[in-house]
Amino acid sequence: MNIYEQQGQDITALDMIASEEDSEIKKFYKDSCIFITGATGYLGKLVLEKLLRTCPDLKKVFILIRTKKGKNIEERLEAIFDEPPFDVLKRNDPNFRNKVHVVEGDVGLPDLGLNESDREKLIQEVDSIIHFAATVRFDEKLRLAAHINVRGVRDFIKLARNMKKLKVFLYVSTAFSNCLLSRQTVDEVFYEPPMTADKLLSLVDSLDDDQLGKITDMVIKDFPNTYTFTKCIAEDVLRKEGKNLPIAIHRPSIVIPTVKEPISGWIDNFYGTTGLFMAVGIGLVRTIRGKKDNKAEMIPADYVVNSCLATMWDVATIRSVNDNKEDQTEGSLKIEQDVPIYNCVSSAQNPLTWAGYQSITEKHGKRIPSEKCLWYYSFKLRANYYDNLLACFFLHTIPAYIVDFTLTCLGKKPMLVKGYQKINKFTKVIEYFTMNSWNFGNNNTQTLWKRMKKYDQELFDFDIEKLNWDSYIYTYCRGCRVYLLKDPLSTIPQGKKKYRKLFVLHYFILVVFWLLVFRLLLALFTFSVSLFV
Repeated sequence: MNIYEQQGQDITALDMIASEEDSEIKKFYKDSCIFITGATGYLGKLVLEKLLRTCPDLKKVFILIRTKKGKNIEERLEAIFDEPPFDVLKRNDPNFRNKVHVVEGDVGLPDLGLNESDREKLIQEVDSIIHFAATVRFDEKLRLAAHINVRGVRDFIKLARNMKKLKVFLYVSTAFSNCLLSRQTVDEVFYEPPMTADKLLSLVDSLDDDQLGKITDMVIKDFPNTYTFTKCIAEDVLRKEGKNLPIAIHRPSIVIPTVKEPISGWIDNFYGTTGLFMAVGIGLVRTIRGKKDNKAEMIPADYVVNSCLATMWDVATIRSVNDNKEDQTEGSLKIEQDVPIYNCVSSAQNPLTWAGYQSITEKHGKRIPSEKCLWYYSFKLRANYYDNLLACFFLHTIPAYIVDFTLTCLGKKPMLVKGYQKINKFTKVIEYFTMNSWNFGNNNTQTLWKRMKKYDQELFDFDIEKLNWDSYIYTYCRGCRVYLLKDPLSTIPQGKKKYRKLFVLHYFILVVFWLLVFRLLLALFTFSVSLFV
């Protein structure tokens, strides 16, 4: 199978002349037994698909899944395989399911919720771990965030220590785990946590939900949310308790749709800036606080997946080299003592500002409007708190009450007021990242890229420096339309027709509004003049 088929792209004449070189990374995964958590999540699905498609010689993949919403683990596994990213894999390797083994467990439970039989099987067979599983909700309750993001990591370290074949354990954190207002630069190093894991777990296990809810803001202090707070503490657990294990930490920034593989523009969630973009694109959100010149720190999902898999190869091979040296040189990566960190970010090499992001998404979004648009695009970033508050009142609150009043009069259920309450809560969470900016270092990631062979760079591409944001964001917009709004590209003509109507209606209402304001001001002026005549 050539590289273009492996990456899920269309076959062209280039396929006929592309040479098949040796891939060091594929060799590394040959006969491997890999354990993946978070495989039902966005990145987990993509890394599972990438491994199965690109590394056909791997031996086995274990994935940890919990029962959820009445579906057992086998049903949830089949639901994963029914998703669009697995279409290419199904065509190329119909028997890929034979390599995937599901294990029932829950990262939020003590000891990962594993039974003894499954635990022993993992200990005996697994040689590589990719730990994606986490609660990524910014407003998650502190207890659940601590159990999943902190205790779960500690339990994984205990499990990993018993794995005699273990070559590498990759923990996927976030680039924002240490982003405080008092810190402008985030390098690939550890930072002092706000508290120890023992103290946090003792706290959440000793208080009830009511008490914990009241003190959460005081506990997380300078951190914007429970997600980044617990991720920071989890990293400290790895630093302190993961010594002498082949552990690495991977820190991606805000994850956005795929560039090209397994399919371009694929996304399955509304998290982060994608949720904001969708709300803006369909005309729901018209204002948010943000500084236009701040860096929009985002990274495409397939770049994250490729850099994760390359990082595992990097850590395992460097450790192997170091283990065979009698004396380690000063410049070598001493994994026995230090857990290496890889920042997977865009701003260090290919920065994009929020103004640039807004401009490009607006340009391409208007090229492919959806039939599901609720209103014409009208959005502005506002840095001033009171300016944004006033804009929210006129552009969100008043229209919401007018629409809900109309719906009530028509005997229908009102929905916009409650909807905007949720939207305002969401935008408030996002504001921390649009109002502030950090300088991220990514020397380890850049060094990794330079170590890779040319063929591996093609097969596991994460060269953010070469990404053309303008052309990529067109793919981004198409993907959001198709996979999130469930609106196929075949309806673009109908979408454009509806968008023209919304354009006319939008500006008609603006003209009427300003005419009324003018009439009101004129009446007030006339009345004021009459008082002095």
